[in-house]
Amino acid sequence: MPLSLLLLKLGEGMLVSIEIFCLTLIFSLPLGLLVAFGRMARNFILSNLVKFYISVMRGTPLMLQLMVVYFGPYYIFGIRISNSYRFVATIIGFSLNYAAYFAEIYRGGIESIPVGQWEAAQLLGYNKTQTFLRIIFPQVIKRILPAVTNEVITLIKDTSLAFVIAVMEMFTTAKAIASAQQSVVPYMAAGVFYYVFNYVVAFCSDLLEKKLSYYQ
Repeated sequence: MPLSLLLLKLGEGMLVSIEIFCLTLIFSLPLGLLVAFGRMARNFILSNLVKFYISVMRGTPLMLQLMVVYFGPYYIFGIRISNSYRFVATIIGFSLNYAAYFAEIYRGGIESIPVGQWEAAQLLGYNKTQTFLRIIFPQVIKRILPAVTNEVITLIKDTSLAFVIAVMEMFTTAKAIASAQQSVVPYMAAGVFYYVFNYVVAFCSDLLEKKLSYYQ
């Protein structure tokens, strides 16, 4: 296979990987914050239910979770699975999994803020929502950014796990070409794509971290 055609095929797969990556972040970042609030709730039942959810998501393989989300509707409820559901199941599985990790990162960042800041804001007339959005959350973002960046980089590589339910992202495409051509070149080219993607994300994270450097 000519190199130009190989890169074109991998590029198509890369677009699918980027789509999985972007949609996962769009859903998992805000969901993770909600899960973190549930984890820190004073309600014993809610807190423990969320704690159990986090434990399951972090304690079982993402590959297994994707299979459960994809095959579950058929085996549990007898619902027929369409081909279009593959991608939807991928986003659901990734979002639920990464929300659990982001939730613990959020929780660590929120709990690291001194209680005195909450008390000072209350004395100034801020309610809890205003205090969190205007004072606490900007500092939390600064503190958790390195940890979030690590998870985001892991997410880029984890998009390859979508192959387990036959989503044609970049790794699946490279694997199919390598098998057909009996060559390791597609894997090497895919590795370069992943590296460049990770480098761009890390570079953007560094820029954001410098921009937030005034929160010390």
